[in-house]
Amino acid sequence: MRADLDAVAFDIDGTLYPDLSLHARILPFIAGNLKLMLAFGAARSEIRRWQEEHPGEGHEDFFAWQAELFAKRALISPEAARKKLDTLIYSGWRPVFGRVRPYPGVGECFDALKGSGLKLGILSDFLPSQKGDVWGLAPKCDAVLGSEETGALKPSPIPFRALAQALGTEPERVLYVGNSLRSDVRGASLAGMKTACIVPFPIDFLRNRLGLALGAVAREADISFSSYRQLTGIVLK
Repeated sequence: MRADLDAVAFDIDGTLYPDLSLHARILPFIAGNLKLMLAFGAARSEIRRWQEEHPGEGHEDFFAWQAELFAKRALISPEAARKKLDTLIYSGWRPVFGRVRPYPGVGECFDALKGSGLKLGILSDFLPSQKGDVWGLAPKCDAVLGSEETGALKPSPIPFRALAQALGTEPERVLYVGNSLRSDVRGASLAGMKTACIVPFPIDFLRNRLGLALGAVAREADISFSSYRQLTGIVLK
């Protein structure tokens, strides 16, 4: 596969670290701010519905648009909504990510891919800066983007095309690594990228060893992997 690629790019949440690792730590915040989280989730859902109705379109000031939608549900002004989101979520979650640990082998995977001459990128639906230096991975990358900065959330093709442009290559020369069928695999595919999906143990074990009907994400992706050592071997073979 190496010959077909100029770059490998990664989602963050649920891809570079286990989802459960964050959920266990963020639960007290969610319990204490349930109305806020429900309003925020509803606003993001409306954004994605709008994107489905307007394929390939985004908003010049995404954060103002998001704050306006959130404000309607939280019954506050857009100015107060934007401040609340910045304080409680974008800045407020940073200490939580400091306690989350990435999957084993992620750093070694980045080093091996970089050492082979591939460019590296990160594209997340939340600002990557929310995770600091992303466990030392961001400095190794040639492009680090939050989809919100491009005016649209995944699975819109807009952030994926912006990522390819930032990496200085065509989308079809990029392998995008994620964990979500809707946001990562289908979104990157729509933009013309190759896709890889992490299917962590025990889901991978159940799917392959017991013959259960699991792993729909993996079937749609070009690559399915359960460890970063495995991904490295597949990409560099």
